[in-house]
Amino acid sequence: MQAAIDLGITNIDVVHRQGRVFSHRRIPTSRRPVEEQFGMVRALLEAEAGEPLEQAAVTGGQYRMLPEQIGHTRLVKIKEVDAIGRGGLHLAGLEQALVVSAGSGTAMVAARDKSMAHVTGSAVGGGTLQGLGRLLLGTADAPEIDALAMRGNANHADLTLVEAIGGAVGRLPLDANAVNFGRVAREAVDLSPEDRAAGLVRLVGQVIAVIAINAAQAQGLDTIVMIGHLVDLDSVRKVLVEVSGYYGADIRVPDRPGCGTALGALLCLEG
Repeated sequence: MQAAIDLGITNIDVVHRQGRVFSHRRIPTSRRPVEEQFGMVRALLEAEAGEPLEQAAVTGGQYRMLPEQIGHTRLVKIKEVDAIGRGGLHLAGLEQALVVSAGSGTAMVAARDKSMAHVTGSAVGGGTLQGLGRLLLGTADAPEIDALAMRGNANHADLTLVEAIGGAVGRLPLDANAVNFGRVAREAVDLSPEDRAAGLVRLVGQVIAVIAINAAQAQGLDTIVMIGHLVDLDSVRKVLVEVSGYYGADIRVPDRPGCGTALGALLCLEG
């Protein structure tokens, strides 16, 4: 059995391989010490496989806190940049791309075969969505925010281009938003929870997408691959499609994007 664990701020993603079959599971990160969380994951894997986990790749925000060995398991620490790049390319079936890991925060990696370089990122990510969701909607539950956003209209919160400057700009149509939550800034607006959620998702998704487009152009990369659990949300994907259409960008979300970093760590472990 080969396994890799992505120890994120919000989620622990586990990918393991038995033969040619990959399996993925997602576990909410707890407040317990990271070694205890690793022990819980190991126990689950060993119970399923019926064999000891002698070696595991670890990556993610908390992996540096782990020792080189825990019990009978040797830990191989994989740089998160390498794991993001390898996992994104594998999921998308590409040899090169800008791979964007949209988790609690956002990291962007120029991935070319097995050569990975951190390009930029943003503190805006899933954690932003959840934190502002708690303030604006009374919930930090991402699926709940997603469901609200899919029923809302972000233009009830935002100012559009035609309202802000009276016309289109470049590729952007008249009804593209010009100022996130600009309508609320201009006047008191009684927004529904659905419209607040839609405005919030658009804000988060647009920031990530526009930074990614600029980063890909700067790196001479034609394709952007989005991984991470933020892009599990239909409302976020809808924003990505909207922004990619405005700028003629090739933004792709592969199947199972949430397992991308853990999968990349496993591929790094295997060589």
